[in-house]
Amino acid sequence: MGDDVTIVSPSTLSWRVKLAYGIGHVLNDLCASMWFTYLLLYFHFVLKFNNAYSGIILLIGQIADAVSTPFIGIESDRVDDFWFCKYGRRKTWHLVGTICVLGTFPFIFMPCVQCENAHQGAQMVYYAAFVIIFQFGWAAVQVAHLALIPDLTPDEHERTELNAIRYAFTVLSNISVYTITWVVLGLQQDNPGTQKIGPEDTTSFQSIVLITVSVGALFSVLFHMGVKESSPQPYTTLDGGETRKMKVMDWLRIFPLYQVAALYMLARLFVNVTQVYIPLYLQDSLELKEESIAVIPLVMFIIGFLSSFGMKKLNQMAGRKITYALGAALGIGACIWVQLGSESTLFRTYEVYAVAALLGVSMTTVLITSLSITTDLIGQNIESGAFVYGAMSFCDKLANGVAVLLIQVVHPCRDVCPGCGGYYRDIISYFSGSTLILSLVVVATIIPTTFHRPRSGGLPLVVVSSP
Repeated sequence: MGDDVTIVSPSTLSWRVKLAYGIGHVLNDLCASMWFTYLLLYFHFVLKFNNAYSGIILLIGQIADAVSTPFIGIESDRVDDFWFCKYGRRKTWHLVGTICVLGTFPFIFMPCVQCENAHQGAQMVYYAAFVIIFQFGWAAVQVAHLALIPDLTPDEHERTELNAIRYAFTVLSNISVYTITWVVLGLQQDNPGTQKIGPEDTTSFQSIVLITVSVGALFSVLFHMGVKESSPQPYTTLDGGETRKMKVMDWLRIFPLYQVAALYMLARLFVNVTQVYIPLYLQDSLELKEESIAVIPLVMFIIGFLSSFGMKKLNQMAGRKITYALGAALGIGACIWVQLGSESTLFRTYEVYAVAALLGVSMTTVLITSLSITTDLIGQNIESGAFVYGAMSFCDKLANGVAVLLIQVVHPCRDVCPGCGGYYRDIISYFSGSTLILSLVVVATIIPTTFHRPRSGGLPLVVVSSP
């Protein structure tokens, strides 16, 4: 299409299209819920990997995802006449990613085939192969799905609504995983509710992952049937001026790109690290019964799901910054509560549910708002939108992988150690709380702007928007 960009005219999406779009990330969300919530738990308690090896597996996945996202973003923005790409540049990558995820993710939560008794280092190589392909596929689905938002509608509030619907299904996916886990663990245990996770739960996790992937595959089919992707068309500005599409180097010269990337990275660090270590905190720090690893996250995400319905209205009334600050404040309060209350019986019995609710609302608010700020940054530059989302995801995935590895490596115990329960409490309170505080500093410095590139080239033009 040369250097031309897309003409943007106001339109209203039907609820059928909005819902079809929302379910397009369900497979990813189901797998991500298992990946972040149960990967370390599975490798640590079921396969009996030590802390370092468990962290390395997760780091390999995060690096594979981080490296893949910019490449996929650039290629997804490319307009290609190849016959397969006529299906839609975004949906083509979504389909490729879906196939990779379906073909590899189940093997990550199964014992090493024909090498179950091999050295942990050898098993790590086996799992790493599946993890790399899975994360490439996951990145393809994520970037393509996010890049569809500005493609589908130019309206700022409708884009926020699509983000909210997308996140609502993310939360429902998490709820589904925790419900499936709760049911399967209850059905396959001789004495449900009386013991911790261990090697005897291998079959349970196999059942959980197969059910999860099957449900995700169904929703992926429905997404591809319900969302139609239109071809890019020439674009002129509303005042009649001509522009050229923003290219990769244009974005890299814009400071707000790095601000928004830092904000999204910190929001994701808070959400993902909390999600990773909540089950370990419940098992080691609070020493709750095994069903707690499903029930507590379930409460967290149900409350988060309910709060997502108010995100569009809250963003309209309070603006992006205030909305984000409110969500971060709730999360910081929950982190303080974890640090101060974990030793009491009352906390273990009742207060932990209130903390889960606060974390759920906070996660919903900071994620939806940070994604909406990213969409605002893209504006009408939808041809390079996938690159921007890929850049955000690169920072997010790499930071998460390094953070989890460092947390695992500095753990005071090499293997399972009930005496080190306070370690996971401190991770939830200090690490998660610190990321939110830093993100508040970043969001305070962001000035809402949009960019376009003049026909004559040169630096991108900056238009200051309303907060």
